[in-house]
Amino acid sequence: MRVLVANAGSSSLKLRVLEADDRVSARADLPVVAHRMDASAIERWLAPLGRVDVVGHRVVHGGAEFTCAVRVDDGVVHELEALCDLAPLHQPLSLAVLAELRRLLPDAPHVACFDTAFHATLPPEASTYALPAEWRARWGLRRFGFHGLSHAYASRRARALTGDARRIVTCHLGAGASLAAVLDARSVETTMGFTPLEGLVMATRSGSLDPGLVLWLEQHTGMSADALADALEHRSGLLGLAGTADMRELEARAAACDVAARLALDVYLHRLRAGIAAMTAAMGGIDAIVFTGGVGENSPLVRARAAEGLGFLGVRLDAARNATGAGDRAIGAAGAPASALVVPAREDLQIAHETRAVMSAVT
Repeated sequence: MRVLVANAGSSSLKLRVLEADDRVSARADLPVVAHRMDASAIERWLAPLGRVDVVGHRVVHGGAEFTCAVRVDDGVVHELEALCDLAPLHQPLSLAVLAELRRLLPDAPHVACFDTAFHATLPPEASTYALPAEWRARWGLRRFGFHGLSHAYASRRARALTGDARRIVTCHLGAGASLAAVLDARSVETTMGFTPLEGLVMATRSGSLDPGLVLWLEQHTGMSADALADALEHRSGLLGLAGTADMRELEARAAACDVAARLALDVYLHRLRAGIAAMTAAMGGIDAIVFTGGVGENSPLVRARAAEGLGFLGVRLDAARNATGAGDRAIGAAGAPASALVVPAREDLQIAHETRAVMSAVT
């Protein structure tokens, strides 16, 4: 089954055609300007491709309604439009791409795959906020979790590489960052919540804050809710701490004894280690830890310093393995109780996997 995968982010649209063996036969990375995609560029790229059996779309938010991938029809589109307020940066663009590809490829079935769906298995104690019952009932307030396609792929790949890992902590570390506790292939805890702001320190996002601090800022500074949201989303995290959101620059500056860079790296790693320990506690132990995403795949320093504080959990890295290599690889020390892996992020493979599963169920 030949699958066209459409992965719409906030600044780019990644298109890939995967053959039946998951070989990438065509790819494009099209820019998104002012949160709008270039319809004519998509049409030009599609023209020489030939037959596409099915189109799989990444959609960030499925709310409580969509807990697995679904075949798209007009009713599904209508329900997804109602969720735009929950993901205003990503959802509208994903829906615009979906509409355009349905127009250009009307004879191909289209399947929506959700970043939130993998975390639909969170138990009530992990998904429920301690808020008034009437609020939770009226507005559907709960922890959704995100990066689910990446966590699903990384944990699935880890099981294949280790053969027997049941309790896996997946670390998606990129511009956005989150962790997941995956027990027997099911997400049972994660760091992001109602929005992607919760959890780890990220490139420009603050991560978890005392809500009283946000209330204090609103009451004492006169900043509007929109201004606060913009600051927490785009001007905080590593950028707020050290003036850069680039981990490579941060590491270089820290090595040169830049005080702000060292503090930013220390804060980032402190939150990361604490989060990994929390994920482990949710499963009663850990069999494997997986690093993925731009930072997770490419920063031996972050992996090494994260593991330094996790020896009591059985996580120990081999320095030489951690420092070199590419692709899927084991970086754990010989004899360490928990396996340690690096797995390149391949959301496209997870989208194709879920898309094929939907189509197999239909037929």
